[in-house]
Amino acid sequence: MRKRIYWMLPDLDSARRCMNDLLLARIAAPQIHFMAREGAEMGGLQAASLLQTSDLVESAETGLLVGAGLGAAAGVLAAYSLESAVPAGLVVALAALGAVLGTWFCSMIGSSTPSRRLRRFEAGMEAGQYLLMVDVPRGRVAEIEALLAATHPEASFQGHEPNVPVFP
Repeated sequence: MRKRIYWMLPDLDSARRCMNDLLLARIAAPQIHFMAREGAEMGGLQAASLLQTSDLVESAETGLLVGAGLGAAAGVLAAYSLESAVPAGLVVALAALGAVLGTWFCSMIGSSTPSRRLRRFEAGMEAGQYLLMVDVPRGRVAEIEALLAATHPEASFQGHEPNVPVFP
């Protein structure tokens, strides 16, 4: 399991030095993500992907649950009104269809919605700062925080994200 750590860095040079320190501390490059205001220079930094910057995953999960529930309800209504010979099959089929459609529709909406978890960093990024998101194994969180605090006094610690999704 990993824990996501957030740090705000004042400029691009600080962000590059921070990334180099993390790489030397054996944090894999795919676990280090940076975010800045629209159009900011990101040379040499791994920019956060759509999965990290949007509500795509949360929206897809919501769509899956709501779609499956509505599909199952529609299946129950259809089974009773049609007096189907296979009511359980109809309910399962419509629940599956609802889950697929709900996931698809909601993920399309979620991909265009900025992440609610990152709203608190918008003012800093608009002021020209860089957001660092590091996914660290739980056993190394204190070590990495101490490293960044000691080597980057210009950076400010912004907290943790307790539940890091497996895929992004």
